[in-house]
Amino acid sequence: MFSSSVAVFYCSVSDLILLPENQVAHGAAPVGMTLHSVNPTCYHSVDVFEKVGKGRCKMTDLANMPVVKLGIVGVSRDCFAISLTRKRLTRLMSAVRKRGINAERCAVVIETENDVLKTLADLSRKGCNAAVVYLGNFGPEGPTTMFVERFGGPVMLCAAAEESAAVLAGDRGDALCGMLNVSFNMALRRLHAYVPQIPVGLASRLADEIARFVPIARVVIGVQNVKIFGFGPRPQDFLACNAPIQPLFDLGVEVMENSELDLLAAFKQAASKKREIRAVAADMKRELGPGCPYPDLLDKLAQLEVALLDFLSRNLGATLYGVFANKCWPAFDEFFGFVPC
Repeated sequence: MFSSSVAVFYCSVSDLILLPENQVAHGAAPVGMTLHSVNPTCYHSVDVFEKVGKGRCKMTDLANMPVVKLGIVGVSRDCFAISLTRKRLTRLMSAVRKRGINAERCAVVIETENDVLKTLADLSRKGCNAAVVYLGNFGPEGPTTMFVERFGGPVMLCAAAEESAAVLAGDRGDALCGMLNVSFNMALRRLHAYVPQIPVGLASRLADEIARFVPIARVVIGVQNVKIFGFGPRPQDFLACNAPIQPLFDLGVEVMENSELDLLAAFKQAASKKREIRAVAADMKRELGPGCPYPDLLDKLAQLEVALLDFLSRNLGATLYGVFANKCWPAFDEFFGFVPC
């Protein structure tokens, strides 16, 4: 019964990061990557709150989700024709744009380590927070994996198929073998990237794979830039609500655990914000429509939402996104006057 402007979960913390098995198997959630090379201006929700007077904030527009902007990077082995990679990359970009994918073509084709540095700078300028590495020919596995390592954001690897027997005979692409070599080099460097089940293809099919990569990249960026706010210990006989936090830190997630007294204090402090409470309650009423069974509880629920948003604004800190994993215990009704779960 919360309005759509806030994500609140009364559940196990471990439920917040589960991914479908097929996505995990193909590298949807690489571990241990940081985003130090990524331009943070491409994330929404940095300015979620609008200042209202001294020290106060109000919710204007919760964009509590990463906006993925892809950088498409072509690579070419220096003893192969770079023109083939450029020609194939042009076709790939055309197919990507037809699908409405938010993507930028990198101005640099990676052949050497120096090209890696130029590519990182170019993608940073363009505000890209995820990348697709496209082998237009055999490709240099050393510089390619160096780029993956230094970029820091989620990366997809794919390669060009031969368009015809004539192209195979005349242009010497051999990107499939390059993909195998890059894969071995990724393992040597202990790097993680998203590799589609069939990573070699023509432009149209690879564009479809890139479209499937976008939500995976969004999850990775979100997990690495999120703070989980938890309130309260687990209630009696709810062992599932007590999740170990070490795996969350391993993923780059920040966790802030608080007591139920902290939540009660925040709830009481929010009582004075009558205007904000009325606005949230009205939003809840519109969302529920005629199916609202407890209209008398909306003001209390709205007060809790305002309290949580204020808490988020004060404690988001260095992270970009926030979610709540709040436990609902038997005494909640007695002290708050309602049971949000």
